[in-house]
Amino acid sequence: MQRKAYVPGVAALLAVLLAGCTGGSGDDNGTTDPKPGESATTPTAAQPGKYRTLPEPCAAVSHGSLDSLLPGIKQVTDEEQREKTYEGTATQTYDTDRKVGCRWKAQSTGATDHLLVDFERVVSYDNAVSDDDRATEIYLKRETSADLPEPVASSESPESPEASESSESSSSSDSSESPESSAGESGSPSDDSGSGPSSSASDAESGSATPSDGSTPSALQPRTLDDLGDEAFLDDALSSTRQRTVTVVFRTSNVVVTIQYDEQPATTTDVPSSKDMQDRARKLAGQLADAFND
Repeated sequence: MQRKAYVPGVAALLAVLLAGCTGGSGDDNGTTDPKPGESATTPTAAQPGKYRTLPEPCAAVSHGSLDSLLPGIKQVTDEEQREKTYEGTATQTYDTDRKVGCRWKAQSTGATDHLLVDFERVVSYDNAVSDDDRATEIYLKRETSADLPEPVASSESPESPEASESSESSSSSDSSESPESSAGESGSPSDDSGSGPSSSASDAESGSATPSDGSTPSALQPRTLDDLGDEAFLDDALSSTRQRTVTVVFRTSNVVVTIQYDEQPATTTDVPSSKDMQDRARKLAGQLADAFND
């Protein structure tokens, strides 16, 4: 009788164990099979920026460019001091892989010039935001801070040539109908068409002259630039002491470049030329942008 009671108990235990093994096998199959669509939810990291390093800033500007931007260098008679001026002074930085800069200063008989070149390599630590996008955010903040004026509309209207022809025709008609008036104007002792206020106005409009009050000509007002890097802007400011500061900022991929060029004349009666300073700063910016693309 005891043996009969023992056998069913063993059978029951084996049945429980078999059931457990079967259930475990089913669970394993359930955990290894992904739910529908799960394989497509793996996040993709944003693209890294093009540039992984930065150039040495004090070596980024050629001697020829420094001669143009800082005329006082050529007036330094001491050769050792002149070479030291060419070398510039590196700005303080804690991570040369991320941000570097260099400053130069030269004093001439007519003015003191300063130049700053700054490189910032932007790295995004957000997998959803690329380095380029983060660099764009930084660039746009600087452009917004510059508070650029609205672009000035051109006085000429290329979209309406008919209006221009009509104006010319009307002018020609008026001239033919009033010869006395025309003769009176052309007979003036001083020909206003080649000199005087009209000539000054033409120079100001073309950006070839600085207004007598020291303000920036309309054609040279702070503005965005379309031919430099991925995006760029230029700022031009004149202080109460007649110091003019021209700033060019541009972005190329994940690097933001800043050029700050200022000139303080020896006397407050002199006004640094917007056109000359902007031309020099833009030329240097173009050279730096080309160097990044090489």
